[in-house]
Amino acid sequence: MSTGGHKLNLSAGLASVCVALVLVALKFWALQETGALSVAASLADSALDLLVSMTGLMAIIYAARPADDDHRFGHTSAEDLAALGQAVLLAGVAIYIGYGAIIRLFAEVPPPLKNETSGILVMLVSIAITLALVLWQRRVVKRTGSKVAAADSLHYMADLIPNIGAVLALGVSSFLAFPQLDSLVAILAGIILLFGAFRIGGRAFDALMDRSASPETMENLAQIIAGWPGLHGYHDLKTRTAGSTLFVQVHIELDGVQSLRAAHDIGKALKQGLLKAYPQADVIIHKDLARNEDDT
Repeated sequence: MSTGGHKLNLSAGLASVCVALVLVALKFWALQETGALSVAASLADSALDLLVSMTGLMAIIYAARPADDDHRFGHTSAEDLAALGQAVLLAGVAIYIGYGAIIRLFAEVPPPLKNETSGILVMLVSIAITLALVLWQRRVVKRTGSKVAAADSLHYMADLIPNIGAVLALGVSSFLAFPQLDSLVAILAGIILLFGAFRIGGRAFDALMDRSASPETMENLAQIIAGWPGLHGYHDLKTRTAGSTLFVQVHIELDGVQSLRAAHDIGKALKQGLLKAYPQADVIIHKDLARNEDDT
């Protein structure tokens, strides 16, 4: 990646961390002012965003570093370890918020919310800041194709749901005197957070267990390799993921009478073709004789 592209990706990562810090501070203040569980759920989501954004920033920084003697395949598995820890934390927070919301919902006299107008203003500012970040991230993705920035952008778009839910809960509580909606919104947000935790944790666990790439990715890789000129076939296509990196290993079958230079050029061209389709990949290609020429 060019220096300019790396700087753009770095700017998107830094912007994501800064926005997450601002949102956490704003929502923490709003929680103290209103006592709304819907705001607490949104705060928990923003706190997770901060962890995810910091992990993404580290991934961008690490992407510019080569593997060292102790980590021949790089350091990207640290992303999966961090994601697994985040998933456990998020699941705990979701359960805690949901339990508190259920207790409050069925209380004989649910505690009234307060300072709803201040809370609404804070949540509206949070929505505006989030939209501004998403627009910048999408611009960076368009210029650089960064998958880290693209994933972060989608995550922040999903965050608008609990933010809007908190605004509705505070508004209904203020104008219709129906504080129970806050608990209902908090329960819904807790369920969303819990599903998010299982999704993030599941992907991280699969990566740490060296699970193969998705069937779609495997099929696409197979189509690229099978249709590459100069190959007589291929076998032992293997993949795994670590963080944002896709590791690909394949044996290609070549004509045994061609020169070493010609075989090298075919393998090199195939590697470049795979990297064009998957820029975050680490590709290893083994060259074998075509099976009808292999005497072993």
